[in-house]
Amino acid sequence: MNAWLNTTDAALVIIDMQNDFCHEEGASAKSGIADIAAFQACVPAIETLISSARAAGVPVVFVYMTLDGTTKSEAWLNKFGTNTSIIEKGSWGAEFYKLFPQEGDAVVEKHRFSAFIGTDLDLILRSMKRKSIVLTGVLTNVCVESTARDGFMLDYNVTMVADAVAGSSPAAHQATLDNFAAVFGQALKTDEVSSFWRSAALPLAR
Repeated sequence: MNAWLNTTDAALVIIDMQNDFCHEEGASAKSGIADIAAFQACVPAIETLISSARAAGVPVVFVYMTLDGTTKSEAWLNKFGTNTSIIEKGSWGAEFYKLFPQEGDAVVEKHRFSAFIGTDLDLILRSMKRKSIVLTGVLTNVCVESTARDGFMLDYNVTMVADAVAGSSPAAHQATLDNFAAVFGQALKTDEVSSFWRSAALPLAR
């Protein structure tokens, strides 16, 4: 299924690499709800993927999540409460962590776990004639998984990069990868994806 990586069809999607999730001073680290070391460990892998994607002409899409009084629904508050302060719109916590868009990259702001809910991601991808998405970022079992499932339901070929995503725990991370690969798409490693794109980029460099 490496045809799903074809440079004319694929887009690299980076999900929620933000201070509140990944930084040691962010809300996730301070609350102790996740081991952010795993999140931070994704950065070099995603950097490698970004570099190889750019060289091969594969579009890069940055997705980030924000919340404010207008986007916290009753259902959201019933689940997470009113005292939770994370990725507040306009805050330092909502800013990108170590990975930043460049000119020409698509940037998508979302307010729910899935990057397809209430956003223009689908329109952006279809406008670029992209039918395959390669997913990286956090959390494997929450926002990445939600995006992956919705992407498949919208008829995209979905690849999750196993060592460029991190979950709320190693067990949750692995369980998501196993279920995803069995039902919704494919799970590859950074080296597999970047090598494919680097090989595709060689004729472009001549």
